Amino acid sequence: MNTTILDRHMLAILDLALAEDIGVGDVTAMSTVPPESIATATMLAKQPGVIFGLEVAKAAFQRVDSHLVVHHLAEDGAFVEAMTAIASIEGSARSILKAERVALNFIQRLSGVATIASIYVSAIEGTNARIVDTRKTTPGMRVLEKQAVAAGGAHNHRFGLFDGILIKDNHLAAIGGPDRIATAVSRARQSAPHTLKVEVEVTTLDEVKAALAAGAEIIMLDNMSITEMSEAVRLIGGQAMVEASGGITLHNVAQVAGAGVNLISIGALTHSAPALDISLDFAIH
Repeated sequence: MNTTILDRHMLAILDLALAEDIGVGDVTAMSTVPPESIATATMLAKQPGVIFGLEVAKAAFQRVDSHLVVHHLAEDGAFVEAMTAIASIEGSARSILKAERVALNFIQRLSGVATIASIYVSAIEGTNARIVDTRKTTPGMRVLEKQAVAAGGAHNHRFGLFDGILIKDNHLAAIGGPDRIATAVSRARQSAPHTLKVEVEVTTLDEVKAALAAGAEIIMLDNMSITEMSEAVRLIGGQAMVEASGGITLHNVAQVAGAGVNLISIGALTHSAPALDISLDFAIH
């Protein structure tokens, strides 16, 4: 996705978030803080992690008030220790207070995604496998969450339904019949863009053989045991890429990588990432 499209998407999400939070105005700040008050606020990472979302946070502040001055004190994609200052904001106290929650919501969420991605990547260091994300993202946040995954050192799977062919169990159920895998792959080859690889989700070794015979270029092993994965990798023998998915956690991801798969897709990178604890410390001039 090019920068212009990304910028537009980010601003659209920010506008929705700000409208949701501010509504007709910040009644607390307007009733308690004098309009002439100037403040400096410091964004502080209170726990160690990988930072991502500084540009989004900056845009949130400046979307509320273009006169706010925002300085990055860290870089997106950088690991920081606890109690590290990552950004400063100076200007109207009312404006900073108005944008504070939305800016923090974005950077806490995105830094949490980047951090958990980095932890999974570290867990399989030294293997040939790659950690990849899924479409299990927060609605409207996919562009940013997938960027956060990449900032954490993991990789992006397909973005949506339009840029990758992934024949899953429900597609096969909709086709039915003993030759459903061969039928699905054949139909995909006939009607889908030829530039897209065909991936098939399988749950048994017999389905692995069927997907391989049908010419699938990527075979996803869904909820298989480590033993089954190892046997599937042996059966495939490099004729297709192998992806492992389902039931994979930090406790077993190294074993999954050791089975010889190429890709390990982790929905938890985006659907269950805990937010990184980041606060905004406020000082009036």
